[in-house]
Amino acid sequence: MPHEAKCPCKSNHEKENDMNRREMLMGVAAAAATITTGRAFAESHEHMDHTHMAHDHVSNPNQKLIDAAADCVSKAQLCLSHCIVSMGKGETDLAACANSASQVEATCATLQKLAALNSKRLAAYAKVAMDICKDCEEECKKTEKHPECKACMEACAACYKECKKLVG
Repeated sequence: MPHEAKCPCKSNHEKENDMNRREMLMGVAAAAATITTGRAFAESHEHMDHTHMAHDHVSNPNQKLIDAAADCVSKAQLCLSHCIVSMGKGETDLAACANSASQVEATCATLQKLAALNSKRLAAYAKVAMDICKDCEEECKKTEKHPECKACMEACAACYKECKKLVG
């Protein structure tokens, strides 16, 4: 039997094994880097001098607006979820409330971001947000027998007031 020369090319199976090993090593390296970075951050945090840090001090002049917008987003999400479930059970009178909650959720998420960034366009955007919050407040008032709708209504009213303080 003549000696068969082995092809220098790797089979597909060998290539897959090489790739799997390579992917595994990259994954292990990434995990190790993440763990090391986390430890370094934790150690540097332990050595920080916290005596001069006022944790209750608010550094953003728009903090009340940020908080009101965040609350509005959260309450709108709950209201929208409730409306969708209820409409699935046949309560079609919640459609307008769901629509308003969806609009206010998107609007207030952007409002929150602009307020956090202290955007130069914040006041102009707050005027728009006021209208959308007022619309949602009025729509949720029609369905306030539902606790989620009532909570959304109250959050919209609070956000409206914070916007008004900014706009004047």
